[in-house]
Amino acid sequence: MVERSPKAKGGSRGKRGADLQKVLRERIAKQEIAPGSKLREQELAKEYGVPRALVREALFALEQRGLIERIPNRGAVVVRLDLSQVFEIYDLREVLEGLCARLATQNTSPESWQDLVEMFEGPMVEFVKQNDYESFLTGYAIFRRRLIEAAANPILAGMLDSIYEKTQAIIRRIIVLPGRAQLGLSEHQAVLAAMRRGDADEAERLRRVNMRSGKDYLKRYQSFVL
Repeated sequence: MVERSPKAKGGSRGKRGADLQKVLRERIAKQEIAPGSKLREQELAKEYGVPRALVREALFALEQRGLIERIPNRGAVVVRLDLSQVFEIYDLREVLEGLCARLATQNTSPESWQDLVEMFEGPMVEFVKQNDYESFLTGYAIFRRRLIEAAANPILAGMLDSIYEKTQAIIRRIIVLPGRAQLGLSEHQAVLAAMRRGDADEAERLRRVNMRSGKDYLKRYQSFVL
């Protein structure tokens, strides 16, 4: 049997810790772990089959991202956003997502967006017609990730990912509101059309409009979704 070097073992440990952090981030974002829930080191270590030290590291990373907080006599608790914080985050998202669309358009050829144009004019239309919100959100995630990668700005990417984690549960609630999926689809089609033309100014403006309309829907139906 070949012994792994200490460096290799350390690398494996780091990967397991990163994997655990990613799983917990996704579960919190989708509210599979609800706001206000306690995260106990011993229970998580048993559930995921990892040492408590790795759980502790993952919880520290989640705290740094603002997803959990340490409360005296309660331990690690999933953060619950109040209404004013959600609206403040949407204001910030409007600016950052708009900038991301601008940079992505500037950094790439117009032709590189054709596949997404076709996706939003084909399969995504059918998802909305069929009220298949899970598939629609999966398509949206592809769109969003492509823009972030094309923008090629690591600081912007980190900020957008951190914000998105805090609002993903809200997005899932807004998408089922009357008319929101259809409006969101048309807004994304417009953004992609601008990117396909290579119009960075218009892509930024339309992406900001998209963010603003999401906030407006949230305000209109806030008593039902928050």
